[in-house]
Amino acid sequence: MSYPSKITTPNHSSRRQFLKTSTATAAGVLVPYHLTTSPARAQSKASRLQFALIGVGGNGTRTAPVGKEFADLVALCDVDSQHLDAGNHLLCDGKADTYSDYREILARDDIDVVQISTPDHWHAKILIEAMLAGKDAYCEKPLTLTIDEGKLVRKIQKQTGRVVQVGTQQRSSFDKFNHALAIIAEGRIGKLKRLVVGIDGGGWSPEIPATEVPAELDWDRWLGPTPSIPYRYLVNPKRDPKNGFTNGHTQFRWWYEHSGGKLTDWGAHHFDIAMLGIAAAGQNNDPVSVGGTAKHAVEFKDGIPVQTDRYNTAQSFDLHVSFADSDIDMNIRNDVDNGILFEGDEGRIFVNRGKLVGKPVEDLTSNPLPDDAISKIYRGMPMKQNDRHAHWENLIYAIDNRVLPISDVHSHMKMLNVAHLAGICCRLGRTVNWDQKTETVIGDDLAASMMERPYRDGYQIEM
Repeated sequence: MSYPSKITTPNHSSRRQFLKTSTATAAGVLVPYHLTTSPARAQSKASRLQFALIGVGGNGTRTAPVGKEFADLVALCDVDSQHLDAGNHLLCDGKADTYSDYREILARDDIDVVQISTPDHWHAKILIEAMLAGKDAYCEKPLTLTIDEGKLVRKIQKQTGRVVQVGTQQRSSFDKFNHALAIIAEGRIGKLKRLVVGIDGGGWSPEIPATEVPAELDWDRWLGPTPSIPYRYLVNPKRDPKNGFTNGHTQFRWWYEHSGGKLTDWGAHHFDIAMLGIAAAGQNNDPVSVGGTAKHAVEFKDGIPVQTDRYNTAQSFDLHVSFADSDIDMNIRNDVDNGILFEGDEGRIFVNRGKLVGKPVEDLTSNPLPDDAISKIYRGMPMKQNDRHAHWENLIYAIDNRVLPISDVHSHMKMLNVAHLAGICCRLGRTVNWDQKTETVIGDDLAASMMERPYRDGYQIEM
């Protein structure tokens, strides 16, 4: 997939951002990084961007403190009043403006960036409406719940020119992955033949009864675009009483209604690196098909779970992805080490967040990578630090220079489509074939129909 590296600032951007970007554009060159990003912003309060956090749960409270080093957090939104109050005191000493409806944040002219840390089924709707409202965004992965949502996200990004950083931090925050990609790009393992992607198994639950919705939670708004279903909760004796078996909050990812299970959870990280590795090797990473086997705790009919009272995403899987480069097989498994094995005709390496191993790695002692090898992987953009700050830092750089960030929506969706196709394969129990050129499932009308999901009345995307 090809896409421009520089993006256009739309007419409805804030005056402050427009003036800053126009100055850089008028000069005919990108403003040097050290003149535009966080150090300069820290010295001048007026130059710092204002951002809002939408979704004040686990990921929100983990990532927003990093964002605060680069921008001012001025507003919070959540449909759970306890989360909202606790997040306000934790992140902002109780001084932020708080909302239960994210649209009130999007209506504010003084907010430049939104961080979207809601459950997966809300990501695309909020992101699209944020871009249309003239906001740049940091959106947690997976970017969408369906393939067709991804098409719309990309269309609106191109239309508006907004900068969107997807929260696949492995592109920035863990140097082992960029080193692995550089090793592959330098030909140190030869031509890629096989990849094994380990992403762990899915969640398990007993029967979970429908119960009264907690007073602090607006369940209808939490469900949003997805079908109206009863709230379910059961205490898990092995965990904190507030973190039991449920179809809401932290356990939403085990329900196809709201997520794609491990395939779009860890898969959104590791498929990303795997497909970048194929591209780094100079080989074609256009997906062609996804097949294999999966096991669920419930039965399915035409891809829909028959039972509605327990976790329903795939608990185990052994899947194979084929690509336009027919020499490559990518095996997705839950019963191997979490991480990615790259196997070429001249060597192999394994990488995850804790290690990068293999003979080509050992050989770096006597034959190091070229000085610019990592820079090439990072598209020539500055990478000052190697932790979770790096991803937000890259977002600020992209906003300042109106360029695509390291984890842009276009390359993310090509990878995420593989995760969605894998989910369709698991739910139907058969191989799903894909045409990358038209971005369509081919030869299977039922599978093709699962590229989209209807939005509940009152929660359609506001265009």
